[in-house]
Amino acid sequence: MKHTKVKDLLNSSKTLQEVNAKGWVRTFRNNQFIALNDGSTLQNIQCVVDFENTPEEILKRITTGAAISVTGALIESKGAGQKYEIQVATLEILGDSDAEKFPIQPKNKPSLDFLRENAHLRVRTNMFGAIMRVRSVLSFAVHQYFQERGFVYVNTPIITGSDAEGAGEMFKVTALPFDNTPRTEDGKINYKEDFFGKETNLTVSGQLEAETYAMALGQVYTFGPTFRAENSNTSRHLAEFWMIEPEVAFNDLNDNMDLAEDFIQYVIKYTLSKCEDDLKFLEGRLTEEEKSKPQAERSEMSLLEKLNFVLENNFKRVSYTEAIDILRDSTPNKKKKFNYIINEWGADLQSEHERYLVEKHFKCPVILFDYPANIKAFYMRLNDNTEPGKETVRAMDILFPGIGEIVGGSQREERHDVLIEKMEALGIDEEELWWYLDTRRFGTAVHSGFGLGFERLVLFVTGMTNIRDVIPFPRTPQNAEF
Repeated sequence: MKHTKVKDLLNSSKTLQEVNAKGWVRTFRNNQFIALNDGSTLQNIQCVVDFENTPEEILKRITTGAAISVTGALIESKGAGQKYEIQVATLEILGDSDAEKFPIQPKNKPSLDFLRENAHLRVRTNMFGAIMRVRSVLSFAVHQYFQERGFVYVNTPIITGSDAEGAGEMFKVTALPFDNTPRTEDGKINYKEDFFGKETNLTVSGQLEAETYAMALGQVYTFGPTFRAENSNTSRHLAEFWMIEPEVAFNDLNDNMDLAEDFIQYVIKYTLSKCEDDLKFLEGRLTEEEKSKPQAERSEMSLLEKLNFVLENNFKRVSYTEAIDILRDSTPNKKKKFNYIINEWGADLQSEHERYLVEKHFKCPVILFDYPANIKAFYMRLNDNTEPGKETVRAMDILFPGIGEIVGGSQREERHDVLIEKMEALGIDEEELWWYLDTRRFGTAVHSGFGLGFERLVLFVTGMTNIRDVIPFPRTPQNAEF
């Protein structure tokens, strides 16, 4: 008999004479009541065993974590909290779970740190089941948004010879032997003998390649893994994460801001409509977590309020220069409460500054634009008529409550001569990016795009506070387990 998902059984419109359900035991009470979950929903289905007519050796094997198959009638539940339950006629143990050794026990509330150490099993908890279902729905919403609007999905290389960000924090890819690395006459590693015949790395961004496709297909997007060898052991950084990067020909910075705002609101609205139970559960988890914080550090909004806040408020658009003035005159800056004091124009804004603008000053999502050129990447379009020493670029960042920056983007520098000048000033090799410069030689045009770290979005939507808890198997400094 084909088994039915727990979600479908709980949503049934009527009782059924015979159903089969398969899943993992969450709890087994009084030798009679099994809470069964198969991952299709947050809710367990109660399976009632006739313990007097079930062999003792079978009852002993119904332990937390065991995989079982039950067949019986779907009847209206006599207990509170569920509409239906299964009156078990036959029960089969599919896979035993040693109750003494299984690490995820419902009686002991495991810490998030402990669960990270058991990332292969943590998804069997309500919390991580909810997070991963929300992640899946958000991922689908990303594709649906762009596909509905005629964007072409482009798979950019994971192994690349270019550094899109110019930061140099990349993982090298090589097939050369470490114990006998070939060298040139001057003692440097001879990459000509490597697999690709040149130095290669794991990609930090698919943007540069996506730009070339936007200049032929009009509007494209990438959604794939990216890698940063940045030794940041924080709750907001991963060494391997997923990036969403649309690039659109003929879009200027204002069009880019419109696209990013519309995109974010769409995927959040879609997820709210599809993940009601999971989000309510995660809201309850966040509320409990907030109770352990000092009053001053607690969020003013619940999770669902925060999500609706983004949907109901237009994003405030503020120039970097205006933001610096606001921050310089702010109470926490004057009283030296910021860890990084804002003294002058040109400062690189930190998360504390971004959150102040969103949560305290404007009280809505904020898009900052026109940043100083010297703190932004080479490919961003230089603004015309800027003051010498105060050159700005057509960059934009979107700031969210509780997160800070969630999106970074820009109008790209479409002028060949200006791009060459910027690359020379930063010591970027023209020969390395000859193909990128070709897009400015042959049919250049205004174009724009942005990057959104997918895990930052999942972090915001689930209300989790550590980015390691919103990706199945986090990759961080000194950690590549599983």
